[in-house]
Amino acid sequence: MCDTIVMVTAENEMGLDPGKARGSNMCRSLSKYAPVFLVLALSGLIFLLRNIHTLERLNCQTVSTFYNLQNSLHSAFTPEGPSSLYRNQTYCAHLGQEPSPDELLEEHYLLDSISWPEPPARPISLSRTSDPTHSLFAILPAEGGKEWRVGNQMEALVQIHDFQGRPKHHGGDFLLARLHSPELGAGVAGQVLDHRNGFYSALFPLLWEGTSRVEVTLVHSSEAVAVLRRLREERPDRVFFKSLFRSGFLSETTVCNLCLPAGQQPLCNYTDLRTGEPWYCYKPKLLGCNTRINHFKGGYQKHLLTNKEALLFQSGVNIKVAIHASGSNSITVLPEEKAEVESSSARSESVRVLPSGYYFQGSWRPLGEYAMHQFNDSSAITQCLKGKVLYMYGDSTVRQWFEYLNAFVPELKEFNLHSPKNVGPYLAVDSTHNIMLQYRCHGPPIRFSTVASSEMRYVANELDGLSGGPDTVVVLSVWAHFSTFPVEVYIRRLRHIRRAVLRLLDRAPGTKVVVRSANLQALDPEVSLYNSDWFSLQLDGVLRAMFKGLDVLLVDAWEMTAAHHLPHALHPPPTIVKNMIDTMLTHICSQKKKS
Repeated sequence: MCDTIVMVTAENEMGLDPGKARGSNMCRSLSKYAPVFLVLALSGLIFLLRNIHTLERLNCQTVSTFYNLQNSLHSAFTPEGPSSLYRNQTYCAHLGQEPSPDELLEEHYLLDSISWPEPPARPISLSRTSDPTHSLFAILPAEGGKEWRVGNQMEALVQIHDFQGRPKHHGGDFLLARLHSPELGAGVAGQVLDHRNGFYSALFPLLWEGTSRVEVTLVHSSEAVAVLRRLREERPDRVFFKSLFRSGFLSETTVCNLCLPAGQQPLCNYTDLRTGEPWYCYKPKLLGCNTRINHFKGGYQKHLLTNKEALLFQSGVNIKVAIHASGSNSITVLPEEKAEVESSSARSESVRVLPSGYYFQGSWRPLGEYAMHQFNDSSAITQCLKGKVLYMYGDSTVRQWFEYLNAFVPELKEFNLHSPKNVGPYLAVDSTHNIMLQYRCHGPPIRFSTVASSEMRYVANELDGLSGGPDTVVVLSVWAHFSTFPVEVYIRRLRHIRRAVLRLLDRAPGTKVVVRSANLQALDPEVSLYNSDWFSLQLDGVLRAMFKGLDVLLVDAWEMTAAHHLPHALHPPPTIVKNMIDTMLTHICSQKKKS
């Protein structure tokens, strides 16, 4: 500045601007006080260095407050959740360890086994999509015009029409079928075969005498299924997650998921070292990756559909709407005759269906190697579980089992582990009869409310930590939180769990392993985009194939909810849960019977 003033003074001395002569005097005055300013600055620096620790302690909370305020102001002007994610149908599937050739071969087989017909590629028009009110089904006559008898198989033929009443000529619709008798408390799920020409067959085994009614439901049109498939492959971010990072008074929340683009900002890599299961969070701006303290559901992405696509998901119009019969929807079944049984058994097995079980008088009757036993009082359950340890791993649908047993058996006393409600872990013990029940949720992705990072454990790792043995029961239910991801993600998770199960059974052959399948649930336009029964059906097909042939019990929650008269719910009502638990206890405590 003084140099400038000197230049101006020189110009003045040269006669350019006599009015600026005061600049030279100002510079001389400033130069006179320069030593004083230097002494003051050095004194302030010495004071700051001597008291910096105190200042840090005093201002840490202030900094955190201002930083949190900054975050709040920023979030007020930005959309909730991740701004944009790299979306590719193979991106999620191949995070983490590269699959081996054998794993890729298995993956291709599993994906082929759940392949679904696609509708013709054309602009979406609601009038040309499947309409349950215009569609019809008809019960086909018994073979040879005979009467229906127990042991026969009955077929209902379904024809799908669009909203203008025109028959459709391609498949891909998602249908459910049930044969039931409210008077007898009986019900069985039908198997739906897609002929891919607008016609479908619903096949039912006839398992009880009396009058029964057929029920056929359109869950989603083929056009809606195509939209769901696209969302699953291209929008794995439509449910997003977050974690809180904290150190002292500083805290920050960032977005987490299986799929996060590395190009936007640095990532914290929480890939599990033993299984290779990937998980990432955006790195906090002020804190390190090792300061993560919890995990929680961040929310749901909105505005996923175009206006035309949204018309495919309307409650009471094309989501879980009944299809009516063109004639009678009921049949009368007579007692079986030996000749009928022999003739029916000679038919091609390819057209015969055998469900896992059916309801009669409100109780589930499995069609397998065990004679079902009803555990209607707590003493029977206590006697069955005496001396046993039950480890339950998975989502909230198996947490229901813990809650049911803990409430129904008074001898079980739950320990207060100060766990978050509905999250766990939970522990209950009957010290008199030496019974222990434990529940723990599976690792991410999981949409629970706040879960401590230390409690985020993968099921495969937990199984590897068990000794096992004849007094150990393991119950697994892993499906509901994977519906928003490509199926490859679920295949990888189940593969790790299956390997851990095999290791457990190898070192402790007497261990009982129970796998709970997916179940049907209530759907509306919003739930359909995240938790549709179509997503669950696809995962259920993978689960059955992955555990087929292993020494495990599959509790068929899908058929147990499809065959029951109560409305579908993500968490089935107590009467269905009881039948599931009776199935498990029968497996644990009863002797095998002839199939």
